[in-house]
Amino acid sequence: MARSGYAALIQEGAAVQKHDLLTDFTHITPTAHIATSLHGWRAKCLQRLVRLDLPVPQTVALSAPTVRAIASGQMVDCRAILQVFGAAALVSVRPSPENPDWGGPATILNVGFNSARHRLMVHTHGQAAADMLFLRFVQSYAIHVARLDPDMFEGLDPGAEGLREALRAYQQEMDEPFPEDPAQQLADVLRSMSRAWEGTTARLLRQAKGAPAEAALGLVVQQMAQGLGQGISGSGVIQFINPVTGDRQVKGRYLGQSQGRDALTQGGAIYLTRDKRGPSLEDLAPDLFAELVRQGEVCRQRLREEMQIEFTIEDGQLAVLDAVKVQRSSRAGLKIAVALARDGIISTADAVLRVEPRALSELLHPQVDPQGPRDVFTRGIAASPGAATGRIVFSSQAAQASAARGEPCILVRRETAPEDIRGMHSASGVLTERGGMTSHAAVIGRGLGLPCIVGASDLRLDSKDRKLTARDGRVFREGDIITIDGTTGEALVGAAEMLPPAQDEAFRQLLTWADELRDIGIRANADTPADAQTARDFGAAGIGLCRTEHMFFEEDRLVVMREMIFADTPKDRAAALERLLPIQRKDFGQLFEIMHGLPVCIRLFDPPLHEFLPHTREGLRDLAEALARPLSEVTRRAEALAEFNPMLGMRGVRLGVVLPEIYDMQARAIFEATVETVRKGAPVVPEIMIPLVSARREVELVKTRIDAVAAAVRTKTGVSFDYRLGVMVETPRAALRAGEIAQHAAFLSFGTNDLTQMTYGLSRDDAGRFMNTYVQEGVFPEDPFHILDVEGVGELLLMGAERGRRTRSDLTVSICGEHGGNPESIAFCRRAGFDYVSCSPYRVPQARLAAAHLALTEPLVQKAVEN
Repeated sequence: MARSGYAALIQEGAAVQKHDLLTDFTHITPTAHIATSLHGWRAKCLQRLVRLDLPVPQTVALSAPTVRAIASGQMVDCRAILQVFGAAALVSVRPSPENPDWGGPATILNVGFNSARHRLMVHTHGQAAADMLFLRFVQSYAIHVARLDPDMFEGLDPGAEGLREALRAYQQEMDEPFPEDPAQQLADVLRSMSRAWEGTTARLLRQAKGAPAEAALGLVVQQMAQGLGQGISGSGVIQFINPVTGDRQVKGRYLGQSQGRDALTQGGAIYLTRDKRGPSLEDLAPDLFAELVRQGEVCRQRLREEMQIEFTIEDGQLAVLDAVKVQRSSRAGLKIAVALARDGIISTADAVLRVEPRALSELLHPQVDPQGPRDVFTRGIAASPGAATGRIVFSSQAAQASAARGEPCILVRRETAPEDIRGMHSASGVLTERGGMTSHAAVIGRGLGLPCIVGASDLRLDSKDRKLTARDGRVFREGDIITIDGTTGEALVGAAEMLPPAQDEAFRQLLTWADELRDIGIRANADTPADAQTARDFGAAGIGLCRTEHMFFEEDRLVVMREMIFADTPKDRAAALERLLPIQRKDFGQLFEIMHGLPVCIRLFDPPLHEFLPHTREGLRDLAEALARPLSEVTRRAEALAEFNPMLGMRGVRLGVVLPEIYDMQARAIFEATVETVRKGAPVVPEIMIPLVSARREVELVKTRIDAVAAAVRTKTGVSFDYRLGVMVETPRAALRAGEIAQHAAFLSFGTNDLTQMTYGLSRDDAGRFMNTYVQEGVFPEDPFHILDVEGVGELLLMGAERGRRTRSDLTVSICGEHGGNPESIAFCRRAGFDYVSCSPYRVPQARLAAAHLALTEPLVQKAVEN
């Protein structure tokens, strides 16, 4: 096998000239030119540690262009690099990409170890220590640099015999002895790490973490601090925060006579702080422990972050090898950001920007009750915390269809791929047979705040027969209900007992700061008093959409609703609706009471009437008995109400025009609830929204009757009140004719769910069958039901808003479709000058934070100047 690139250069002798070698490397000093974009985050962090006077070993940084050149076949002057560290120095090589989340090739320790160094260490540290270090270097070099089979080098005896076996195996596989020249070793390590970064697998993996395709790698070469010696010697890691809760807590481990991160992976490690369970570094070396604590506080204050410090002690001398941002849960990340802001280390705006809006979804998830029964059928890696219950689905298409039906689902896959992202967006949780903490499912799940378990390897997934077999033989089929606990990595049979999500004081504080910064309103879509309370708890600035038909599906109300549907005359319909009036009045009164003066926008009845009728013969027979009517009559009436395309049929304002008694009852219920609320001394100005409008005349007809009902209630009660009438813009024609519609409307609220459906001519319930293909083929950049189509649907929104405001300057404009919770949609609405967005209650915190992010990163005044 050919020798390494650097060895080949040496072999060419006189043909190799000094100027053929790259000389672009930088000794990290307080004043050296080190840039994150050029040398990576680790190099810059080490320079900051040096500037803080922390005991950092000598370090050299290689820039990203140098690393790229090495990967392409050139080589840096390794002898010149080694001269920085003095004679016979051992060094480590660590990756330094621009963003620490992008990962990188494995760190290589003890570069420069050879037979001569081994003999010297036998004399200074003893045979056992010398054999152990040399063996570890040979193993690391063989596996990560020479790319030899790990099975040949793992599990060897840590003594002299193991070392001889490793050296023999290397020579046998490589047809040459293990390299003795430190410069050659360093060259081979640099080239191997550089090429590993450019490999296809590494590139795909970091792109899944959000890295750009052209992301580059820097490398740092650092003098080894051995962690071996006669006095107190060892290595460890320390951090000062609980990575799960965000509470202040010293965590980590220390292992005597060790290197690197051995304390986290090998037995025998001790605690850092005094602990009744065993010995600690604080007991062993209180002064060194106190110095570590001091250094941690210096890092927190000056680096403005909670850092994990990797340290080594050699004969009582402390060395700081590295400091990395503590990996943390979303809950901890939020708490850390708030604590840093409260301590004056960062600004409140910085704290807001440090928490990703989508990360809040984890904090809103329920958790499995630890006191409840747990029927575990598999265990895997807890890749993304939180818990979710749903029906099993085995494909992204099935997940999207389930979401369209309003049924929570758990997406179960062998492993996820980028084309599964839409399915993951639709699912309540994800369970995969393969994968680790950096797999696609894990990375995307954490990004979405989606409960996720990966690497459940004892499962057998049969996607063809749509079944899942556990190790104990239990079989689960598509549609079966399971619970996944992404915090513990356990999947449970059935619907587990859950604890409600907890939003602590730090959560509320961060969102209070966000509200002070954002410049667009955030309301909630809430159909019931329970929804309204959730929305209020999550800080919604009112209700932007109350779908009143959802109030009619409870059993007692459904019976009366069906009586109204089967009424033969307007008088009979009014009589049935009279029975619904007090129920509706009570519902609206509760909404007004919960929102306590905040705006409540109530959409009048929208769905086609057939939705309230049974769809089976048995159901129709029961209905006939309940109504005391012949089955034939009930069946005939149900068939008469059926429509070829009910979503485009007799629904929305069309019902209000053809069957005006329904809207009369609802308007009366709203106004009587308003009167009751006013009499209690609470402020309320109800907003009434007419759905599915296409023409100005529809608004005129409904407005005339509603005004009459309002006048009648005022006269009867003697109470004066105001209300606002608006239109839900769901048809393209309404957007196009918004100018004339706005003559009779105080507000326009764009229902982007139906507007997208009608603009595209797509059924949102059926589009999942082909949407993946359309996105993959580039027909659509993204599912328009998930991400607002700013080019098509967005243009209708802009036209509608502009034409409406041209007629009425004080017109309130908003969106109330599910797009309202997406940061991308909020950005569009801000730029368009919308007054607020409305989304589901559980997306309100995310929307509040996203709006604050946008206000900080895309100031509207600046936008106006730029445009």
